[in-house]
Amino acid sequence: MSAVVFPWLWAAFTVLASAAQTARNAMQRSLTETLGTIGATHVRFLYGFPFALIFLGLVHAMVPAKAPALHGTFWLWTLMGGLAQIGATALMLAAMRQRSFVVTTAYTKTEPVLVALFGVVLLGDHLNGYAWLAIVVATAGILLMSWKPGTEQSMRPALLGVASAALFGIAAVGFRGAIRSLDTDSFVLAATTTLACGLGIQTLVLSGYLAIADRANLVAILKAWRVSVVAGFMGAFASQFWFLAFALETVAKVRTLALVEVLFAGIVSGAIIKQATSPRDAFGIVLIVAGVAVLLSYG
Repeated sequence: MSAVVFPWLWAAFTVLASAAQTARNAMQRSLTETLGTIGATHVRFLYGFPFALIFLGLVHAMVPAKAPALHGTFWLWTLMGGLAQIGATALMLAAMRQRSFVVTTAYTKTEPVLVALFGVVLLGDHLNGYAWLAIVVATAGILLMSWKPGTEQSMRPALLGVASAALFGIAAVGFRGAIRSLDTDSFVLAATTTLACGLGIQTLVLSGYLAIADRANLVAILKAWRVSVVAGFMGAFASQFWFLAFALETVAKVRTLALVEVLFAGIVSGAIIKQATSPRDAFGIVLIVAGVAVLLSYG
């Protein structure tokens, strides 16, 4: 798969994806009050899938390349990414019910640190001194934001957020693997094909689960279609640009630039959700961002 593009195009895709994802997360967070964590998670897939199909149809109409063959390796990568993203989204929304929107977003931005650790354990990657320092700093930020004197359950949202970040990292690796495995000259076609297939898998898995385990919730999701359609569109729109960025650049660089989402979340938190971020939380966010930035700049 090859493409002649502007070298900064992946960065533009990443910023657009971050902004759209922040809006989508805020919408999903409000849906947790009525649909619960699983229901709000399913909204992004069920209502995003039709838009992904529309995107794919438009790409096929505009791009002359032939549709790539969907082989076994592609489906394995896509399945890994899709299932990991389901778990990541559910954990993120669960954390948001216990802590502020901006703080939970900061927790999920520890993803690059966790990906680095996965590389050491699973792939034998080497980390230099700067990388380990960055991990310590980011971890200190998490602990600072999580620990509250006299609050026994203060670690729960931090653990949920970090677990969400880990699964988001696995999902990103899976989806990039799927995109890169397709034999096509169009990175746009490869990314959009992977998006449609990934959302299709996620829609089938969660719809099937809810049909068996919580049919009333599935009915409630369908009834909440007016709000859910907007959230679904924003989710598909964000994912489209994430996948385009993954097609052009490494996951590490994309997720580093994605730290701008913490700033977007701060704007949303103050202007829309009206939740206050304490000085302790703000300093913790600074430590996390600094740690991740050092890791991916010098590590």
